[in-house]
Amino acid sequence: DLAADGKAIVLISSYLPELTNMCDRIVVLRDGRTVGEMSRNEFDEERIMALASGVDREAA
Repeated sequence: DLAADGKAIVLISSYLPELTNMCDRIVVLRDGRTVGEMSRNEFDEERIMALASGVDREAA
């Protein structure tokens, strides 16, 4: 297991099922800035999309 060996792979994708199935942690970038970070137990596709788009799902 790469994580157990202290290694990481950077995967860039807009295909959420791929990300949520393959990743232990997701960092969301928008306009070149980090806008969110979550671990596997926090994954929520709606939250990821809200962070990536800049649209507040509560206000929308």
